[in-house]
Amino acid sequence: MGEFEHIIESARRIVDMEVRGAGRIARFAAEVLMRFAEEIEKDFDEKMSEASKILLNTRPTAVSLYNSVNYVMNYSGDSVEEKRKDVIRRAREFIQWVDSAKREIGRIGARRIRSGSTILTHCNSSAALSVIKEAARKGDIRVYATESRPRYQGHITVRELADEGIDVTLIVDSAVRYFMREMDYVVVGADAITVNGALINKIGTSQIALCASEARIPFIVAAETYKFSPKTLSGETVVIEERDPSEVAPESIRKSGVKVRNPAFDITPRRYIDLIVTEIGAIPPEMAYVVIKERLGYTIPSKEEITLVPEHYD
Repeated sequence: MGEFEHIIESARRIVDMEVRGAGRIARFAAEVLMRFAEEIEKDFDEKMSEASKILLNTRPTAVSLYNSVNYVMNYSGDSVEEKRKDVIRRAREFIQWVDSAKREIGRIGARRIRSGSTILTHCNSSAALSVIKEAARKGDIRVYATESRPRYQGHITVRELADEGIDVTLIVDSAVRYFMREMDYVVVGADAITVNGALINKIGTSQIALCASEARIPFIVAAETYKFSPKTLSGETVVIEERDPSEVAPESIRKSGVKVRNPAFDITPRRYIDLIVTEIGAIPPEMAYVVIKERLGYTIPSKEEITLVPEHYD
């Protein structure tokens, strides 16, 4: 593996979900590229490009990973030292963006949560938990968290909330509708937000949103702006990652001729989303285009270049 050993090992940690959560993955990628840049002595551009490709191929749905790598790789300089310094500067800027965004999302989102409320959350989102924790500091709240199978990220969530002294209850994913009418809010994170405000998040999120809509419970998404997908501006769709069947079924079932599907994410249409809380403010999903254009600096393609986003994103 040679000089790419650290990059390959870091990529493995992302694939195996030792590093998980869109924000954590984005931060981790920036740190990895920064450390790699510090070690390169020659062929700087070629090696940085190869390292970025290795990282990008780990989690295709994680738009935060794409935006993180893209931000760091937009370095400049004439000499190797100038390029190295610019990579380090940009990586540190992105890491600061990740850290400050989460705090600001917590502050803004908590204003939406009334004291005495019960909140349902899904998976393990640092942005969503920032909102919940800040709301708990300001008032009395209870939290229900799904297990988030098959990787059980909900177990991480309940431990984290319990450590904060928050009243938290763990439920199985299929019990969401049973408990929904006891909820006052649903607060989830995001792996990606498309140009027309659809949410890509942990598998099961779309069903929760549908149940919340039926019960007239506000469905709130906590999402840093680096999770908005610039690729969807030109018509590309977000690739939904399918993970190894071994996460779902034992070998005895897999070898018996049974087919196993294990999508890691699903798509929640914007009509089920009441609010997206970002570090620059709370916005309706219809404003996703503005975030991509103004915050991330991407421009609208020409009419000849535009292809329509599929209807299931509406």
